[in-house]
Amino acid sequence: MSSCKLSFSKPLLSSLFLMSCLMALASAGNFYQDFDITWGDHRAQILNGGQLLTLTLDKSSGSGFRSKNEYLFGRIDMQIKLVPGNSAGTVTAYYLSSQGPTHDEIDFEFLGNLSGDPYTLHTNVFSQGKGNREQQFHLWFDPTKAFHTYSIVWNKQRIIFLVDNIPIRVFNNLESSAGVPFPKSQPMRIYSSLWNADDWATRGGLVKTDWTQAPFTASYRNFKANACVWSAGKSGCDTKNSAGFEDATWQDQGLDAAGRNRLRWVQQKFMVYNYCADLKRFPQGLPLECKSSRFL
Repeated sequence: MSSCKLSFSKPLLSSLFLMSCLMALASAGNFYQDFDITWGDHRAQILNGGQLLTLTLDKSSGSGFRSKNEYLFGRIDMQIKLVPGNSAGTVTAYYLSSQGPTHDEIDFEFLGNLSGDPYTLHTNVFSQGKGNREQQFHLWFDPTKAFHTYSIVWNKQRIIFLVDNIPIRVFNNLESSAGVPFPKSQPMRIYSSLWNADDWATRGGLVKTDWTQAPFTASYRNFKANACVWSAGKSGCDTKNSAGFEDATWQDQGLDAAGRNRLRWVQQKFMVYNYCADLKRFPQGLPLECKSSRFL
């Protein structure tokens, strides 16, 4: 992390600088330090000194974990390698969520496939307990062969979903202009789980989980949170010393011309479902946010 490199020919600048560097270094994450295994017993494992986490699903149970910290705005990155082979019926979920009936949530869900068929990447945004904002994609690579980075940028203006730093979806804050609730006040934890959903996950539930292929395993590494940690009812970004981010560009990040072009490319080539184009589902009219430009 170049921002924390010091030339030892010079004296240390200040304890504040060192604290800033330590905060930035800590953002790279360690699964022991940053997450709790929440269910699945031995099916979830932290390995390699905290640098790797695996979730496993067998016929008895799936498994999951969640972050120790809550966050209110930030950029969250996770590298994931999905279940290989015949993963039909399985779902690998990776998302941010608050709690309660009016919860907020930002979802990546990877819907399993028959061998040779593409995974479906399912995305959704909940605000004040209301979701039904699904967009689905096929990926332009095999997500089971190697780790790829799945990122959520969440700031006061918008939510951006990214895959290997390529934007695939933007959900803009239209609360003041159109009255669409936006996740802005409820801190959220990071969650992930691997579970059986063969009643709906693959071809609407037509293809069931083949338990002869179990156990199914997804792997995680290189978690990073450049984000505002919520503690004691306050955001860490509300303090004067909130400059400990390795990279704070997420705070007002949008899409430049190149980013808009990449978004169009993904949505034109790889989108397989968009709720904003589903007129049968919304006979009374599309949701308000669908009437705004997707490319802001």
